[in-house]
Amino acid sequence: MNHPRKKLIAGNWKLNGSLAANDALVRALLAGMGQPTCDVAVCVPSPYLAQLQSLVQGGALLLGAQDVSQHLSGAYTGEVSADMLRELGVRYAIVGHSERRQYHGETDAVVSNKAQRALAAGITPIVCVGETLAERDAGETEHVVKRQLAAVIHTNGHCISEIVVAYEPVWAIGTGKTASPEQAQQVHALLRAQLRAASPQAERIAILYGGSMNAGNAAALLAQPDIDGGLIGGASLKAADFLSIIAAAA
Repeated sequence: MNHPRKKLIAGNWKLNGSLAANDALVRALLAGMGQPTCDVAVCVPSPYLAQLQSLVQGGALLLGAQDVSQHLSGAYTGEVSADMLRELGVRYAIVGHSERRQYHGETDAVVSNKAQRALAAGITPIVCVGETLAERDAGETEHVVKRQLAAVIHTNGHCISEIVVAYEPVWAIGTGKTASPEQAQQVHALLRAQLRAASPQAERIAILYGGSMNAGNAAALLAQPDIDGGLIGGASLKAADFLSIIAAAA
């Protein structure tokens, strides 16, 4: 089936980076990627957003944040609002990453509110869903990912066609384990069906795979009909690896 979706390769630097390392990495990426046919973004720690804004200006690399506050402003020490991100040229914000859900207690409701704040500021939320190993072993994959996505659909209604979804099986993040292309496609197809039921524009919504995608397995994953890109962790910190994933998406 032909669809209008443009692939998206988004790097998630997590808690990594330094002024010098960021500069070298971004320059290498800009030099090596030319004008890619897919969208390419890097989601960086918030102290580096201003540095990245000036480095990527006018180039093909888009700027992303790793989180966004569910609050507009006020007495929320340490939080960063969607409007602040927007001022720094941020185009994407990851919301509900499994590490935020696990270590920071983010609920489906919080994740949905964060997605709403991003959308209201003109930032595309990359909404992460995914099951743990225990949930997969218990046969709950479908129930878990549908519940997580349903909350975001419920809160954001007709704006849902403006989001990006990332399926990240928690058991395959940073573990070196990867869902097989078939396992991943199965869940992506499920999410696509859920989005179709919620929006007439569901075909434009990119669904990324986010569980240890790397230079070696990217092409096989990206060949699946409902895998529209990747949310890349470790491999996004190495220019050569990230560039080869971008090339696989082209």
